[in-house]
Amino acid sequence: MEPKIDIGIAQEDRQAIAQGLSKLLADTFVLYLTTHNFHWNVTGPMFQTLHTMFMEQYTELWNALDEIAERIRALGHPAPGSMSEYLKLTRLSEVHGVPKAEEMVRILVAGHEAVCKTAREIVPTVERANDEPTLDLLTQRLQIHEKTAWMLRSLLA
Repeated sequence: MEPKIDIGIAQEDRQAIAQGLSKLLADTFVLYLTTHNFHWNVTGPMFQTLHTMFMEQYTELWNALDEIAERIRALGHPAPGSMSEYLKLTRLSEVHGVPKAEEMVRILVAGHEAVCKTAREIVPTVERANDEPTLDLLTQRLQIHEKTAWMLRSLLA
């Protein structure tokens, strides 16, 4: 039997927040994998720029996975950790094949925007529960994903 969790957030709210964070974790993992795949496979005149940019982005996403999963655990719930779970929870699609560099950028813009939508969906529940640590995490994630989407969109202008 697990010890009782008494952190000032009701069990039902912790459950709902953990479910939302699980979706965010899944989105983040699928976006991480897509970005890393593109880093390996990008070609063309923008190779060096995109190869380096994608590496910075997948490294940031990799580190974010731990933060999100640890918050789910702090709320008293298991973090999903398999591709089958992620594919059920994510709003992103797997990328098959190797798109051209410009299409890679478009896919990543859409991915970062989708992660923003997932993060925003959790905010009302988090605010109602006065869950400041999760709100802080969501704010940080939103800032990063919005900025990354903007930078990627700038390459398409």
